[in-house]
Amino acid sequence: MTRMIDAENLTKKFGGLTAVDNLTLHVDDGEVFGFLGPNGAGKTTTVRMLCCLISKTSGTAKVAGYDVGNEADAIKIRGLIGFVPDNVGLYEDLTAYENLDYYGKLYKVSEPQRKENIQRFLTLLGLWEKRDVAAGTFSKGMKQKLAIARALIHDPEILFMDEPTANLDPESAKTVREFILELKHQKKTIFLNTHNLDEAQRICSRIAILNTKLMAIGTPEELEHLTGARRTVIQLEQVTAAVLNALEKLSLGKIVQDGSKLTVETANPIKENPGIVQAVVEAGGRVQSVSVSSSSLEDAYLKLVREQK
Repeated sequence: MTRMIDAENLTKKFGGLTAVDNLTLHVDDGEVFGFLGPNGAGKTTTVRMLCCLISKTSGTAKVAGYDVGNEADAIKIRGLIGFVPDNVGLYEDLTAYENLDYYGKLYKVSEPQRKENIQRFLTLLGLWEKRDVAAGTFSKGMKQKLAIARALIHDPEILFMDEPTANLDPESAKTVREFILELKHQKKTIFLNTHNLDEAQRICSRIAILNTKLMAIGTPEELEHLTGARRTVIQLEQVTAAVLNALEKLSLGKIVQDGSKLTVETANPIKENPGIVQAVVEAGGRVQSVSVSSSSLEDAYLKLVREQK
């Protein structure tokens, strides 16, 4: 597997403020890599360093094998990446087509290829019928989709996206997510900045959680297990004192009652659930259903961020 992004102890300071502190991470070819963190965590600063838009203070980073911080390599990096910033910055007097054509020329994309790419991306993003309309008249969602098309006009090896669905209405956000999934299917390498946990869980192959320092990194499933919390949910016909007393004798984790439903924290549901069900039945409980609920990505994220405070 080819590594497309390699960062080792990457650090950025603004005067006395450390925005990114000794960040080490690696992103492979064809991976959709999620970068999660609260506002002010250093996500945008990291992306701007990797895109050679701002300098690093210390540490090393490579993008597609080229050194971030080396002036000659920086030009090469900018030529092979696409960047969707949090502020789209389109030429609002130009039409959608003219915006893409202009950037295609900057990247020295041939005219036939420009025409093909412009039509393909505007069609995929639902903007082809608006190709001759000035970008300044577009809604926020339409501008965001046009910015994504602009970032892809030269068929980049790596796509950096900074909060691509932030402040979009649900329909526009859904279109953008589906487009990212289409790019994932095409094996594009995508570095996705977001604080949308559901979005990260649905789209990303791996996720890093940043809060100035790197808190954790792994697949969504691996991160979910960081809290160690698993829960057995028992739906009963009725919860009685006898049932609660029987469960308390088993030395389980926290037991929460919600009407006729009991949620029990368990270290190993597969081993513990038979004993739990047996105890409930012997205490006269009538079990309607039993299910296992794992900790969520949200649980892991909040646990890590709160622990750092």
